[in-house]
Formats: sequence, structure tokens, C-alpha cells
Amino acid sequence: MKTQRPARWQDSGWRLMWVPLLIIVLDQLTKQAILATLSLYERINVLPFFDIVHAQNYGAAFSFLSDAGGWQRWFFTLLAVVISAVLAFWMRRQSRQEWRLNWAFALVIGGALGNVLDRLQHGYVVDFLDLYIRLGDSSHHWPAFNVADSAIVIGAALMIWDGFRNR
Repeated sequence: MKTQRPARWQDSGWRLMWVPLLIIVLDQLTKQAILATLSLYERINVLPFFDIVHAQNYGAAFSFLSDAGGWQRWFFTLLAVVISAVLAFWMRRQSRQEWRLNWAFALVIGGALGNVLDRLQHGYVVDFLDLYIRLGDSSHHWPAFNVADSAIVIGAALMIWDGFRNR
């Protein structure tokens, strides 16, 4: 069942625009803490499968295009801003009853803009969450990530869930 487009922003997905702001604040506070306390590549073991590490990502997910020469900084910045604007536009057109999609968009916007702030301020994204599996003498690491990346992944999962539930 498709809901009618809301006349007032208070009845739309924009009711959740506090979520991107919260994500941005949490993301930036955690990144500032990492920059203030850890040297590049320094790590703190938290659990047998989890470290806090100071890493720099000049690319996108999984360091995609990290060694592309610098143009990727502006490309990923522009891409994130455009996607965030489109998602915000869609949130305004959606009823507040479409909660999964509204939460998904809000999380993606917050994550995308959190990483944009890093690219503008540092030229790279600060990553610090490191999950891995140790097998004998070797370890296999998931690429380091941050609060913003986590919000984007959760938002994408909610979009997929909404797609299966409502389409």
C-alpha cells in the first residue's frame, strides 16, 4: 500500500533529520579521539578479534581507488553530497510511516556526510575499527572502518529489507 505524499515536513521522513546530525557528531568525535591518541597504524587490542587502529583511507569502501592520484577525493566528496541531497529529497516526499526507508536514508546521509567532512578536512577518511580472525600465526582482517561506514552499511541493509518487504 502506497502512502500519500505528506503536505507538512513534520509528517514526512524529515522528522528523522536529527539522525544524520547525531551520526555526524558521533563519527567526528570518535575520529578526533583517534587522531588525538593514536599515531598512524598504532593499535589497541580490545578483544581477540577486534582492535582500535589509526588508519587513513584515501579511497572509498575497501580502499577502492585509494592510489588514484588525488582526484578521487573530490569525486567521492561530490558523489556523497549528491547522494545525500537526493536521499534528503526523497525523505521529504515519503510519509513518516515508511520508517524503514526513512531510517535507511537518514543513516546513509549521516554516514556519507561524516566521511565528507574527513575528506574536506584531512584529504582522507579516518578509519579505526578493525575486525579480524586469527588462524594460527596469521590473521585475516576486514578493512578498517568507522562510525560513518557503519551507519552506511546499516542504512543499506534497511533499504534491502524494505525492498523485500514492500515491493
